Amino acid sequence: MDEDFVRQLQDDYTSAPLSEQDRAMLDYVVQLTKDATRISRDDHERLRAVGFDDKGILQITLIASWFNYINRVADALGVGRD
Repeated sequence: MDEDFVRQLQDDYTSAPLSEQDRAMLDYVVQLTKDATRISRDDHERLRAVGFDDKGILQITLIASWFNYINRVADALGVGRD
């Protein structure tokens, strides 16, 4: 993968050259990570508008939620810290 692209994603994905679908997915995942209680039907409709179906929305939600969960568990247990 292109190192410059990876760096752009790490620094600020909103300035990276992404497809409309990828940007909508990442916007959704960021909101899910920051405050999942604020996810609404409108967020799901934005994902549908760029081509995601219910299965895709479920998969995005489950994967992002699992990563959030496992990272919190690892942080709480000090995994990766010296």
